[in-house]
Amino acid sequence: MMKWIVPIGFLLIGVLSGIIGEKVIFRKLKKIAFSKKFPIGEVLIQSLNRMPFIWCTLAGFYGAVISYRTEPEITDVLKRVITIAFLYSVTLVLARLTAGIINLYLRRTEGLSASLISNAAKTAVLVLGILILLQTLGVEITPVVTTLGITGIAVGLALQDTLANLFSGFYLIISKQVRTGDYVKLDSGNHEGYVTDITWRNTTIKELSNNVIIVPNSKLATAIFTNYHLPVKEITLIMSVGVSYESDLEQVEKVTVEVAKEVMQEVAPELIENEPYLRFEEFADFSINFTLYMRVNEFFDQRIARHLFVKKLHKRYQQEGIKIPFPIRDIYVSKDQ
Repeated sequence: MMKWIVPIGFLLIGVLSGIIGEKVIFRKLKKIAFSKKFPIGEVLIQSLNRMPFIWCTLAGFYGAVISYRTEPEITDVLKRVITIAFLYSVTLVLARLTAGIINLYLRRTEGLSASLISNAAKTAVLVLGILILLQTLGVEITPVVTTLGITGIAVGLALQDTLANLFSGFYLIISKQVRTGDYVKLDSGNHEGYVTDITWRNTTIKELSNNVIIVPNSKLATAIFTNYHLPVKEITLIMSVGVSYESDLEQVEKVTVEVAKEVMQEVAPELIENEPYLRFEEFADFSINFTLYMRVNEFFDQRIARHLFVKKLHKRYQQEGIKIPFPIRDIYVSKDQ
C-alpha cells in the first residue's frame, strides 16, 4: 500500500497544479491579454487553451511512473505514451499559433481572413509535427510518406470535385479576384452580398437581408461576377433627375451640387475633395434631364446616400422654387366635320 502513496501524490499534485494553472493563472493572463487588446498575446492565449492543465497532468503522470517501481518494459512504454501525448500537444499549440498569426496578418492587410489559408497552414503544421513525432519515436517515416503519397493519388481520383473546389479556393485567394469583405454580384443577377469566408469547399456570401449564399469554389472561379470593391472600394453614385423647362439651369446646377456636397459630408467626408458634378443630358418630353455623379465609400453606402440626397434635394428645390414636373401629355381631340 505504501508504494502507491508517492505515485498518487504525484498524480494529485499534477492534477491540482493543472486546475490552479487553468482556472486562476491562465484565466488572469487571458483577461490581461484581452483587456490590453494585445493581438499577439490574444493569439498565444487562444493557442494555449486547455494546455496548462494537460501539461501539468502529464507531468504528474510522469512523476508517478518514475516513482512507482515496476517492470522496466512497462515503465518505458508508459514514458513513451506520455512523451507522445506531450509532443502532440506541443504540435497542436504550434498549429493553432500558426493559424492565429496568419489570421492576424490577413486581418491587418486584407481586413478579413479566409479560413482556407489558416486551416491549410494548421494542417501542414500538424502533419509535419506528426512526422517529426514519429521520427523521434524511432519510426521510419520514409515508408509512411510513400504510403501517404500512393494513398493521396487514390483519394484524389475519388474526390475530384472536392479537390477542384479546394484548388479553386486557393486560386481565388491568390489571384485576389475575390477577397473576404468584398461586395460581389453573381452573373445570375439574383444574388449579391459580402464575401464572409472562403473555405476548402465553398465561398460564403452574406446578402444585405442577412441570408447566406453558399457557392462552390469551382463554380465561382468560372462564373462571371461583378466585384464592387475592385480595384477600389470607392464607387460613384449616379442619380438621374429632371427639372421643368422654366428652370434656370445655372441655379439648378448650383443648388444640386450644394446638396450633393452636404450628403457627402455626412456619408463620405474623406472623399469630399472629389467634388460631385452633374451633366445635362437631354430635352425630354416634359423635363430637362441631367445625371449627378457623387463619390461614396463603398457599394452599401449608395443606399443611405441616395436616401439623403432625395430628401434634401426635394426640400431644397421647394425652397428655391425649382420644379420637378410630373409626366404630362397634351391630347388634342378634333371633331369630325
